[in-house]
Amino acid sequence: MRLKGLSELQLRGRRVLLRVDFNVPLSDGQVTDDTRIRAALPTIKALLDRQALVILLSHLGRPQGQVVANLSLKPVGRRLSELLGRPVKLLPDCVGTQVEQTLSTLSPGQVVLLENVRFHPGEEANEAGFARQLARLADCYVDDAFGTAHRAHASTYGVARLLPAAAGLLLQREVETLSRAVENPVRPFWAIIGGAKLSGKLSVLQYLLDKVDGFLIGGGVAFTLLRARGLAIGRSLLDEPALPQVQRTLEQAQERGKQMLLPVDLQVAPALRAGSAAHVVPVEQIPPDQMGLDIGPETIRLFEQRVKRARTLLWAGPLGAFETPPFGEGSFAVARAIASSPQTFAIIGGGDSAAAFHAAGLGETPNVYISTGGGATLAFIGGRKLLPLEILRAES
Repeated sequence: MRLKGLSELQLRGRRVLLRVDFNVPLSDGQVTDDTRIRAALPTIKALLDRQALVILLSHLGRPQGQVVANLSLKPVGRRLSELLGRPVKLLPDCVGTQVEQTLSTLSPGQVVLLENVRFHPGEEANEAGFARQLARLADCYVDDAFGTAHRAHASTYGVARLLPAAAGLLLQREVETLSRAVENPVRPFWAIIGGAKLSGKLSVLQYLLDKVDGFLIGGGVAFTLLRARGLAIGRSLLDEPALPQVQRTLEQAQERGKQMLLPVDLQVAPALRAGSAAHVVPVEQIPPDQMGLDIGPETIRLFEQRVKRARTLLWAGPLGAFETPPFGEGSFAVARAIASSPQTFAIIGGGDSAAAFHAAGLGETPNVYISTGGGATLAFIGGRKLLPLEILRAES
């Protein structure tokens, strides 16, 4: 998939509406993780180099179409000013007469941040009228928000239909990297599928059946598959309605000769609490009053071996409840195995997987690409057609 790039727009001296993903964690009015803000800097700087007036647009949280004070982008604007080394003015809204009047007084080469676009119900509803209000602010539109690429909202899709539009540098890199890994991987190609919920992951499993050489399955996702294989899983997470589909997926994997490695042992405990009395059991011996909360040491060794043999690796979802000690060792050990295998090109699918990788104490690693998407990454690698990307698709 190839997207239209910045070179296809007339940018010098123009007003550019740049959709970014500044949906970052906040605490006490401060940004606690600026990864997504940093990821947008190359596109912002590229537009400034072309003497464009950069009008930044983002959402933050889920205010449900209402103004929510603690979801203001004010802390984001402060952090962005620090990173850019220049003032970034936050406007009190993202549409309306006051915003339009303020923008008319600004000059090319400046940066302004609009207030949370989800304060308006027309955003998530992709209302045509709201999209037209956004389009009035600028001469052209650039989308650099891969994390929202699975949502056809007014700011990610509606406005792109009204203005000359292109992808930013981050969005292009995400699409190119994920496309290359899924469509033309260096083999062996393995996928690690974990996380708490099976929903969203099952379609990824099915889509990847014809693309990967095998799967490593952990986290809460594993227990529905174990149950489909006839094992008792105690009080572990179970998506019972999905069992028939899971059974078919397991059968298809066997028919196609795809390895689907499930845990052979587990860390179990009576409840998900820090310091719980955890112990290791074989997967066939989960006590009825216990729940599986991490993969065990034998499974860790098995997964490490596969990681080190892989040449392309996709990781979507942690392998245990890593935020709660002592249930992070499985995710951390696999993260360390990835980082210490320079021959393995690994894509980590944003969200909790990226958090687990960082929680393992690992910084920037040359062979690891951490996607800024969570749900968008899963949707893309699961083969879904994403309208905000389709509208930016370059002609062949």
